[in-house]
Amino acid sequence: MTMGEREPTSSLVLPVILRPIFTQLERRDVGAAQSLRSAILKSEQNNPGFCYDLVASIVRRADLNVNLNEAVLRLQGNITEADLNEYRLTRTEEPFQELNRKSVGLKVILSRIPDEINDRKTFLETIKEIASAIKKLLDVVNEIGSFIPGVTGKQAVEQRKKEFVKYSKKFSTTLKEYFKEGQPNAVFISALFLIRQTNQIMLTVKSKCE
Repeated sequence: MTMGEREPTSSLVLPVILRPIFTQLERRDVGAAQSLRSAILKSEQNNPGFCYDLVASIVRRADLNVNLNEAVLRLQGNITEADLNEYRLTRTEEPFQELNRKSVGLKVILSRIPDEINDRKTFLETIKEIASAIKKLLDVVNEIGSFIPGVTGKQAVEQRKKEFVKYSKKFSTTLKEYFKEGQPNAVFISALFLIRQTNQIMLTVKSKCE
């Protein structure tokens, strides 16, 4: 896997694959689960990409034929409320709660791509849903601008919004190329970039408003 392919997947392995595993382990042994979580989080902080390398190594050792881009994208749709806390805003004003809903909604629609990409009619409808979800998310981000204190905070959120728009345009370009060349993995990667940028918006709004 090239560096470009690995980049969005690497940043999503922890929240999409490992955090749900930690949650399940806590039901059996809270102490062991917390120790494991702490050790893995520390390793990821000190060596970005550690979580990706860990999962990729397990897949190789098990001799599994798994496309990690596709797997992470599928699993994004199965994330529980408990595992969404990192990207969930706690402010009660309606625009913040609406941004919670729109961000989750977009990611769930994107997670359906692997199941629907081979059915042209269904996939075209999904693309329309994605476009609508992107617009609605950006509308809410614009609305939240008035709640963000200070010039620096507003600039930070605006920068995230610009990055999100850039990757949205790349996603559109990737779809056009897919219908010409038929390479689904490129679509999976582009969708993962969009998910990553959605998460970045949520983290930035959270850091500037809470």
